[in-house]
Amino acid sequence: MHTSSHAVARLLGDWSSGPGPAHRRLADLIRLLILDGRLPLATAMPGERDLAAVLGISRTTVSTAYATLRDQGYLSARDRARSRTRVPHRQPEAAVDDRDLIDFSHAAPPAPGEALHRAYTSALNQLPRHLPRHGYSPTGLAELRAAIATRYAERGLETTPDQILVTNGAQHAIGLIARTLLRPRDRVVVDHPSYPHALRVFRAAGCRVVPVAVNEDGWDLEILSATMRGAALAYLMPDFHNPTGLCLSEKDRLSLRPQCPIVVDETMAELALDVAPPTPLAAYHSNVITIGSMAKTFWGGLRVGWIRTTPDLVQRLHQARADVDLGTPVVEQLACAELLGGIREILPTRLAGLRRSRAVLLNLVAEHLPDWTVGESHGGLTVWTRFPDPISSALAAVAPQFGVRLAAGPRFGIGGAFERFVRLPYSLDAEAMKTGITGIADAVAAVRSGRRADTPPAALA
Repeated sequence: MHTSSHAVARLLGDWSSGPGPAHRRLADLIRLLILDGRLPLATAMPGERDLAAVLGISRTTVSTAYATLRDQGYLSARDRARSRTRVPHRQPEAAVDDRDLIDFSHAAPPAPGEALHRAYTSALNQLPRHLPRHGYSPTGLAELRAAIATRYAERGLETTPDQILVTNGAQHAIGLIARTLLRPRDRVVVDHPSYPHALRVFRAAGCRVVPVAVNEDGWDLEILSATMRGAALAYLMPDFHNPTGLCLSEKDRLSLRPQCPIVVDETMAELALDVAPPTPLAAYHSNVITIGSMAKTFWGGLRVGWIRTTPDLVQRLHQARADVDLGTPVVEQLACAELLGGIREILPTRLAGLRRSRAVLLNLVAEHLPDWTVGESHGGLTVWTRFPDPISSALAAVAPQFGVRLAAGPRFGIGGAFERFVRLPYSLDAEAMKTGITGIADAVAAVRSGRRADTPPAALA
């Protein structure tokens, strides 16, 4: 796979305005693009002369940045061949140990320990009656499909078990839908910002991804409907949108005029913090394919998700799945059925804890990052924060030096957008958030001054 100088320039966005040597900024941001997956592994990078011309900088700057990345193990170093992206087999001795970082790049809650333990105990007790069978369940165990259908009915959407296909998480579901319904050059409409792994799936399928802005006021339904006209598919997150946390109102759900099939990602739908739990969009419109997951409601270690659609499409997805895998593990499905059966008892405590954690995060941002603006979030696990200067990628690149891992704003966008934004989760414990926000504040100061974590302030004088 090759990438052009213009494609790299789009991914870099407004990289040149930060402090510090240009070659260091360029190397930091290319490394971030590789680690984020926005530059896939084994991609041949553009030649030094071409990239320098497109970026409007000297070839020496690009050459020095490439040399730095080769020394760090992020580019191959073969003679007379274009450098290819890679990740080092081991980190250099001076590098930060990932295990020591406060991880603000993921948004997933800790497990509900006692409830999870009870669910797995129950699952193991039920396991003997499944042992005489072959153990494969390409559409999902009957117990879990029934539990998912019951939960949809409780939320206002009548559902039968034959409308459910169990998957290995939401990302698996997105990939399966793309493989079944999309073809290269198909147009796919997405929220902007959007879920990074979904964007990656659609790009890998060769689709043309068309963004529609989600701003502080939410979705512009007129623009969204017009953009969907003629598209093969739309991918939306109206239920506590990732990363903004916004929720499409009941009125707007009814007013939406879908012009193509819509894949609705409901992975955050159970995490309503400030508004009433939303009715699924599929209750209002027939051409909706709904994705759900256990990961955000319960625990990221539960790699179980599902697709709710028509029985006919369930069978098509089932047939397409055979090329990828043969089903979801039995014990995990049994445990998930137990958790969903007890969700009414588990959820209130989870939501109360998230409200407290969100308050802690907002207070920390106000104290340590007073020039950051935090967007309104009605639920989910994250807030979308804006700062005055376009430093998101630079900040994410140097943050590990200050003990924090961040997901840069452009990871959630297309064409280098959102350099003034970063997503902050409130799914960590209070002490970790305090340490993390302090580290982020130090990293911001360093980016703005051009200083690294290991550079004494006096050296800048």
